[in-house]
Amino acid sequence: MPIKELTHEQLHTLTLEQKDRWWLDNVYRGNMPQLNLRSALTGMILGGILSLTNLYVGIKTGWTLGVGISSVVLSFAAFKLISRLKLGSEMTILENNAMQSVATSAGYMTAPLISSIPAYMQVTGKVVPMGVTMVWIILLSILGVLYAFPLKKRFINEEQMPFPEGYAAGVVLDNLHTDAGGKDGVFKAKILGYGAAVSALIEVLREAPVMEHLKIAFLSIPEHWDDFIYKFFTPSIMGTPLKDLTVQWESSIVMMGTGGLTGIRVGTSMLLGACLNYLIIAPNLIHAGIIEGAGFRKITMWSLWGGAAMMTTSSLYSFFAKPEVFKEAFNRIFSSNKEAKVKKVDILKDIELPMPVFYIGIPIVGAIMVILGKIYFDIGYLESIIALPLIFIFTLIAVTSTGLTSVTPGGALAKLTQLSYAIISPGNTATNINAAGITSAVSLNASNLLMDIKPGYMLGGKPRHQAIGHILGIFAGSFFAVPVYYMMFHGNISMFTSDTMPMPAVMIWKAVSDALSKGLGSLHPTVQIAVVIGAVLGIVIEILNKRMKGKFPLSAMGIGLAFVMRFTDSLAMGLGAVLFWYFSQTIKDPKKTTYKIFVENSETLCAGIIAGGSIIGIILIILETMVFVK
Repeated sequence: MPIKELTHEQLHTLTLEQKDRWWLDNVYRGNMPQLNLRSALTGMILGGILSLTNLYVGIKTGWTLGVGISSVVLSFAAFKLISRLKLGSEMTILENNAMQSVATSAGYMTAPLISSIPAYMQVTGKVVPMGVTMVWIILLSILGVLYAFPLKKRFINEEQMPFPEGYAAGVVLDNLHTDAGGKDGVFKAKILGYGAAVSALIEVLREAPVMEHLKIAFLSIPEHWDDFIYKFFTPSIMGTPLKDLTVQWESSIVMMGTGGLTGIRVGTSMLLGACLNYLIIAPNLIHAGIIEGAGFRKITMWSLWGGAAMMTTSSLYSFFAKPEVFKEAFNRIFSSNKEAKVKKVDILKDIELPMPVFYIGIPIVGAIMVILGKIYFDIGYLESIIALPLIFIFTLIAVTSTGLTSVTPGGALAKLTQLSYAIISPGNTATNINAAGITSAVSLNASNLLMDIKPGYMLGGKPRHQAIGHILGIFAGSFFAVPVYYMMFHGNISMFTSDTMPMPAVMIWKAVSDALSKGLGSLHPTVQIAVVIGAVLGIVIEILNKRMKGKFPLSAMGIGLAFVMRFTDSLAMGLGAVLFWYFSQTIKDPKKTTYKIFVENSETLCAGIIAGGSIIGIILIILETMVFVK
């Protein structure tokens, strides 16, 4: 059934109280089952498992992906099967939505694990205890929830901001649950399952120690398809073998699935950046002795500066080039509500989370953060206290940007924080990283959680249930992802930024902090030139993209990212983007099965490929670290 929404005229003429009344009368579904034992447990289990997908992809690329639609499709199909087997009933649309809230909250838990936490470990040379990491991430995520829900009333109820990804999730939920036979949902689940199975199988087949242990080594496939070439000769550029430049074609398809989600513009830009960095710049600098030897880590410690500069300036320019974001955000601080003087009764007070939870919760959780920041990470009390107003301002801006465009400028906000703390606490790299980690994690959680509240509002769910669901998801994600994360590196910090765990985000955070602490003058002259060129190109590309209304063929973010990733991963992501773009251009008949799989449900297929390969990939890394490597 069509989702009921306010008209454009109603949106701009009705008061908040009238909008709440309209929603209560026309959209709210009353006491339809929502957050209950089965939806909570399903969300916690699926979210916990799918958070490993974000962990794996984040380790490889520095990005995190949403798990909401994957969890919705999986739970829908699972309870459809349970219903057909007469073992229980199907989930209601609001149970599925509540489950999605729990699962997505669990998925967002991984961001500090691929950025600020490992960067801090590398700077200090100390392994942060697993329990400390778990408590710290839970604390920051809860603070994000506390900041998000007071803003929910204004951004979602009153202004009805689109939150595009959240809106899409609401539409998917509505379509699945209005499909009489459930065929569409079952078909999506099959695509997700097949993609996961194929990707997982490939990961196992390319893991030689596992195949040997299973005594089926004859079925193994090489980790890189170009390994066949090296049996006959060693291709090189200026004396450096291509494989030492990370120029290889990986047999895994996980990154191809990720590329399928990034789109053709970012994918081809990554290919361009990778070729420029690894085929032209790096071989010449190695030959000249500026880069001291080959290998991913040595090359990237030079190239990340230009790449980080390009990503930073492009993000900041894109961010600040939209003054409406600032106007909208700060209007929320200083604008005077015409009805504020008139005391009104909140007709949603019995289904919204009580506001005292936030008024009391934010100071309490903030105080705990300040105290534990000092105990765990030796962050000065003043530095932590200063972070609290920065969190509010950055969260407000991040939520506004996410609500308008679905893009959360977490990277730009983190770098603004690092710049701020370079002035507040100069030379203190550890504090610089942790302070940025605080503002980044809280603003990202608040923004993304509001995006996940959007479908609940569209479908008539209880906000109180979603708030509780988000808290449950935070604990689920932490209990799943953090122990697995620690098993992956097994106390060996040197694995961070290695070929096994590249972690490009860690290198960027650490490099920015080092540069702000020591000054760019301490870097090699060629690095300084790269920084200037990267910074200028990032701005130029964004200016051209803005003038061409988003149709400029290059992405500064994609090119810059290729400079901090292995050529192997950029190649795979680029190929994936090109492949799915090719499908969209050549398969035109909606009646064909190929169209339904590779075009209509390309995102579902890519999600399956990523999930299957990522989860098995993590298991294999753990086995390699703890079992097969003595």
